[in-house]
Amino acid sequence: MVLSPKVYTWLCGLFAALGSVTFGYDLGIIASVLPSPNFLDTVGHPNDTQLGFITSCLLLGAFASNIYIGSLADLVGRRLSILAGCIVFLLGGAIQVSAQNIHYMYGGRFLAGMGIGMLAMLAPLYQAEIAHPSIRGRLTTLQQFMLGIGSFVASFIGYGCYHGISGQAQWRIPLGIQLVPAIPLAIFILLLPESPRYLAMKGRDDDALQILARLHAHGDTSDPFVVAEHREILDQIALEKLETRNAWHQLFFIPSNFRRLFLGVAIQFSVQMTGVSVIQYYSPTIFASIGIDTSTTLGLQSGNSVIALIGEALCVMYIDKFGRRPVYVAGNALSGFTFVIGTIIIALFPAGSNNPNASRAFVSMTWLFNLVFSACIGPLSWAVPVEMFNSATRAKATAITSSAAWISNFMIAQVTPVAFNNVGWKFYLVFAICGFSNALFFWALLPETRGIPLEELDAYFETVPLLVPGSVGATGYDASTRERELAQGRVFVHGKEDLERGASPEKGQTQQAEYV
Repeated sequence: MVLSPKVYTWLCGLFAALGSVTFGYDLGIIASVLPSPNFLDTVGHPNDTQLGFITSCLLLGAFASNIYIGSLADLVGRRLSILAGCIVFLLGGAIQVSAQNIHYMYGGRFLAGMGIGMLAMLAPLYQAEIAHPSIRGRLTTLQQFMLGIGSFVASFIGYGCYHGISGQAQWRIPLGIQLVPAIPLAIFILLLPESPRYLAMKGRDDDALQILARLHAHGDTSDPFVVAEHREILDQIALEKLETRNAWHQLFFIPSNFRRLFLGVAIQFSVQMTGVSVIQYYSPTIFASIGIDTSTTLGLQSGNSVIALIGEALCVMYIDKFGRRPVYVAGNALSGFTFVIGTIIIALFPAGSNNPNASRAFVSMTWLFNLVFSACIGPLSWAVPVEMFNSATRAKATAITSSAAWISNFMIAQVTPVAFNNVGWKFYLVFAICGFSNALFFWALLPETRGIPLEELDAYFETVPLLVPGSVGATGYDASTRERELAQGRVFVHGKEDLERGASPEKGQTQQAEYV
């Protein structure tokens, strides 16, 4: 059975997202490792600050990786960079598994974080550059779905090991399992096709055409869609070289690019202001404040991981139908609403009030928040930035936007314990307010990017006004429209149709590409 081009491309993107399983697993498993008695003996019974730093070292490593990963991806390609990320992660994971003191954990978590930062940035970058316009959202949101699978596995393995195993195995086994997804990714990543846009950037035009044909037309290099897409990529890259050879200059001194960079950083920073990391890292503290013990909390988190996985699967299914902008705006508003209700509950019924109904209501709000976040906010925070930039700036720009994710995550991880100790439940008001302010901000400023080929985004962002409501940027295009036009050989360069270089109308009308 021959796979349709879209199914083949989707499977390539799915395999590339294996690194995100390690991301989700590593974030989730640490909550069950830190309370292990043998682990605490091994690392010398650290104080709260040291325990917090074990967690946040991962985030610092991820932030550090974004200093170089954009340049590395443009230098050696997307696949080799993913392989490098796997190797760094495996090294960091191995150091954690063999930890003899707290310094092993610091170093291992930092290195693992560097690997995770590389993979988390590279997977959606690669997915966006190989995708058909009409399935780009489904492909790039696989990042968060695979992260959810990692968290799902971590919650059950962590719960089982914490309650069913003692001694060193209680924490070394769950830490060792994190290495499993990175191994097949490292072994087989070079068997996947390279990004055709990277190949075109390097002047390997024939190789880019061959890869486009492999991805989108069963290897037929004369397919009208492939020919038109190839020409559009080459023309856009030629235009970028005429404008400037310096990607950093393009990012910071071309207003349209700087606008996109600002939006990408704002998206990643806004994610942390929803409160997701507070719930993820400090759920035992949060649930204890309403009278729920740690063992019950770990069990509840297992259920929460199932809910997250459902939300992420829903996002993959509907994102190319409903678009990015309305989903992101609605998701932020709903997340703010869940924090409003949760804050009211915890303020009226704190620990010691012995009100089981209040406890259940509070847990249900955290689960509803997780469903909304997983279905609307988390996946798009990685998907939208990679599809806003041109080929010359995409890798470097997404490295910057990803670094905003890690440093804001680190900030929340460090601030939260202090805030809990000083203001208690009032800290939740920050996230209740930010959910609504995020929604208003992105309703006003975030254009819709659904269905627009990557090579046409420069012209698109130059025409969309800064205040988006009421303009074409509020709705975007039908996700399949440009695919049909490309199948007819219609090439657009900087927003204008190139009639000289496009395929002939007769060829486009008589030979249609397959888009099933």
